Amino acid sequence: MKKLCRIPALLLAGIFVCLTAVPASAAPLESAAPIALSAPAYLLVEADTGTVIFEKNADERRQAASVTKLMTLLLLLEDIGQGRLSLTDSVTVSKNAAATIGSTALLDAGSVYPVEDLLRSTIIASGNDSAVALAEHTAGSEQAFVDRMNQKAADMGLQNTHYVNCTGLPAQGQYTCARDVGQIACAVARYPLYFTYSSLWLSSLTHPSGRVTDLTNTNRLVRFMSGCDGMKTGSTNEAKYCMAASMEKNGMRLIAVVLGAETSQKRFDDARAMLGYGFSAYQRAQVIAAGDLTGYQLPVTRSSRDTVDIAVGKGLSMLLRPGQAEKLRVELTLPESIQAPMAAGTEVGSARVLLEDTVVAVLPAVLAQDVRLPGYLEGFLRIKEQWR
Repeated sequence: MKKLCRIPALLLAGIFVCLTAVPASAAPLESAAPIALSAPAYLLVEADTGTVIFEKNADERRQAASVTKLMTLLLLLEDIGQGRLSLTDSVTVSKNAAATIGSTALLDAGSVYPVEDLLRSTIIASGNDSAVALAEHTAGSEQAFVDRMNQKAADMGLQNTHYVNCTGLPAQGQYTCARDVGQIACAVARYPLYFTYSSLWLSSLTHPSGRVTDLTNTNRLVRFMSGCDGMKTGSTNEAKYCMAASMEKNGMRLIAVVLGAETSQKRFDDARAMLGYGFSAYQRAQVIAAGDLTGYQLPVTRSSRDTVDIAVGKGLSMLLRPGQAEKLRVELTLPESIQAPMAAGTEVGSARVLLEDTVVAVLPAVLAQDVRLPGYLEGFLRIKEQWR
């Protein structure tokens, strides 16, 4: 095998199309929070790649109050995205849903509401009654919907999350952790419809009777922090004050998760500080796209061509501090040559992306073109040339 070193990674950059995701188990970029925070558990994560910047007690099981609704909303958004549910569908509110305690949209039992109204009031005002009504409508009962929530958590590999209800009201056996909330929030962030509502500070719900309920966003950062467009707050005596806050800037979305803060203001202060630090210290660099040429040509034998271009088979996007992009390089590990026939896209080696001396990714090195056997006439001429 031949190793080729020190190809600047940014020379490979073209149109970035296929990005790699950082596994949820990857170590955070920073070993400890670089800023003073008061919450007992928190996490700052980049939404698209799942890269954790820093964390504290991120796997500690805790109640999260209405932040639980992020999973409820993820399932509803998936149903809408896959056509199983429409914003214009009619939902009849049961007595059970209308009687739900805690924060509510004051729904009328027996009245019919469009899905859009219930979804909006769940997101903005954290309406427990709206959440239960939607759960019952989509799954037949709240318990059946909770079963879906737990199955989704298992499918996502969330090892420290278990649901008992769809609202986040206190319940024995219900728990989650900052890391799992971060993963759920990243999944919700893939649905632009969510931010259509979560970014609103004020809205209203007109009931079928004509009565109007004002809806005020429970996330104060939507109003008082420029650029914050979601995601969810929650508070109970057991969970204390919790939230997931989201902000997008310069093509990068960060999500701050805060669990167990002592006061409402402290959770907002922590989330604001986390988001502010993340955007000041990091930028998302789309380093390599799938199919980008490396600039190296591999010798070919028994083919109609003498060499073939080598490309990267997967793309890479990562968080970098200012100035780090210039320190990226790529090392190729390839055979001395290859023999026809081989198809374009065939993996023939590896491309290691290094930041200074640290390997940050290993991508497949692939053939950029087909390598075909020569035709009869071309083969004859090549043999004749070799015998001269």
